Amino acid sequence: MVEEESKAEEMEVDGGGEGKVSYEDRLLYVTPIAKPMASKKLTKKIYKLIKKAKKQKGFLRAGLKDVSTRIRKGDRGIVILAGDAQPIDCMCHLPCVCEELNIPYCYTPSRQDLGFAMGTLRKVMMMQVLPNADYQDLYDKVAEEIAALPVPQ
Repeated sequence: MVEEESKAEEMEVDGGGEGKVSYEDRLLYVTPIAKPMASKKLTKKIYKLIKKAKKQKGFLRAGLKDVSTRIRKGDRGIVILAGDAQPIDCMCHLPCVCEELNIPYCYTPSRQDLGFAMGTLRKVMMMQVLPNADYQDLYDKVAEEIAALPVPQ
């Protein structure tokens, strides 16, 4: 387990080098409902926020079941969904729930990159980041940028 986490830490989240998939290439595999999609710059900020949130116990929730349960119980934080999640049916209701409850949400291109940002080699379909004083500035910037994204019609 510790070895798996150290491998994930060493891996670069964003593409760029030889053998790595770029942001633009990952966009080719996103589902049709993956809107609003985070820009490349915002995606990097989101991954940075996830890395900071994982250090605080209980402020990062991962997975469909955990995130939907926490939203139902009243936790309010940024929801990040993977754009390439399959099947679409299992998570297509969550953006509507987030809009009803005024929870900021957006899509990123890759499940695998969400998992790497969290420090694991597993793919993650969605995450919820709750606010904390240790990373409040970055959290506010990301929430503001997500709120500025165009809402799908």
